[in-house]
Amino acid sequence: MNKTIRRASVFALLLVFALLVRATWVQFHKGQALADDKNNRRNVIELYSEPLGNIVVGGEAVTGSARTKSGDLRYKRTYKDGALYAAVTGYSSQAFGATQLEGIYQDLLDGTDSRLKTVLDTVTDKRSDPGDVITTIDPEVQRAAYEALGDNKGAAVAIDPGTGRILAVVSTPSYDPSEITTGDSEAWTRLTKGEDKPMTNRALRQPLPPGSTFKLVVAAAALEDGLVSSVDERTDSPDPYPLPQSSKNLTNENPNAPCENASLRVALQYSCNNVFGKMAVDLGQDKVRAMAERFGFNDVEQDVPVRAYESVYPEDMDEAQTALSGIGQFDVTATPLQIAMVSAAIANGGKLVQPHMVSQITDHSGDVLEDYDDDPAGKEIVSPETAEQLQSAMRTVVEEGTGTNAQFPGATVGGKTGTAQHGENNSRTPYAWFTSYAKSDTSDEEVAVAVVVEQSDAKRSEVSGNGLAAPVAKAVMQAALKD
Repeated sequence: MNKTIRRASVFALLLVFALLVRATWVQFHKGQALADDKNNRRNVIELYSEPLGNIVVGGEAVTGSARTKSGDLRYKRTYKDGALYAAVTGYSSQAFGATQLEGIYQDLLDGTDSRLKTVLDTVTDKRSDPGDVITTIDPEVQRAAYEALGDNKGAAVAIDPGTGRILAVVSTPSYDPSEITTGDSEAWTRLTKGEDKPMTNRALRQPLPPGSTFKLVVAAAALEDGLVSSVDERTDSPDPYPLPQSSKNLTNENPNAPCENASLRVALQYSCNNVFGKMAVDLGQDKVRAMAERFGFNDVEQDVPVRAYESVYPEDMDEAQTALSGIGQFDVTATPLQIAMVSAAIANGGKLVQPHMVSQITDHSGDVLEDYDDDPAGKEIVSPETAEQLQSAMRTVVEEGTGTNAQFPGATVGGKTGTAQHGENNSRTPYAWFTSYAKSDTSDEEVAVAVVVEQSDAKRSEVSGNGLAAPVAKAVMQAALKD
């Protein structure tokens, strides 16, 4: 009996010991996780105890750190021209965290990145000399896009086709990140709950139906597949086009346009729905999807380095839905970034260079830690012959078609207009699109642009890519080709 009691006592002691060890292990790891959490109040105080590194545009810092007058947090984040660059920088807030470049490079900017030279601190031994983020953004192109969009809801993206450098990322209405850096809850509520949603990055993170700008993708698929041999070959395209497996017809915005059996050049010039709807059906959704994916659609990891939302070309459509997808409707969606990538690849002889808006990251002394401009080779999306034909057809759109408002002297300009709607039933919002490229007549400068403008208070008939979006693209292209 005594042996049994002793065994039970020993077992009980071992069980208690094991529970104590487990509890200690759990508490240690919880404490370690809390210590590593940058949202932990103690770590936030540490984060803002010294100035942060900067985000640089055009050789000048557009972020800064200012001493606070009181409280535990010694420094607060500041922004120069905050609303102008908010779609690039994001925000760094003591209460709300960090987004976009501020979030992606937080370790670099706060000095905790392991690649940085350690600054010996006998008190904390934690902080390093912070680093800087050097962007590809051109301040004049950025400002041109921002001012041209004005009070409209919309977005613009500009890319150098030959290098992939993003020259502008603008989303309007915008906001000043300085409003929320110290944790102003009233400002946060106004910015996040307001109807205009100024903190939504419409350029990178609001996919919308791309409308007729998607016809460039269908045209590329038709040329690459051999469905047509050139942009000037006439097609077999009844006007209107009877949608397969449906009692409805696919009609055109302009009933007087010469869209019956039109060539690709004429179909792009007049934005003929019947041609591209039938062409999508003739190619089949799989071939259209394959071409769309070559341009970047259905990429869930499209990083520039900010993660852009996926642009989608859908699956499992019937033929009527496939026809609608051919004109950028049904469930097709795209960001302005994605549509700019389409024009960039066409302008660059069929090769798409990975778009990026960070050129380098450096330590605070300027030594380069990473260089992102060293791989301009690009990936061939379409053949040079197909790209040349599409460039030619896009020039016709601007010179003689639906995109005349994009013309300006000193440059060769090609483009494509688009309109689309998004939403449910009577609350559907019309959008105007324009995508384009421009090449200087006197230098080797070139740019690809995509613009979307939302007109929530306008009738569908009052919205046009040429009227609303093309003038914005023109201003952006002129700024990019300033030399």
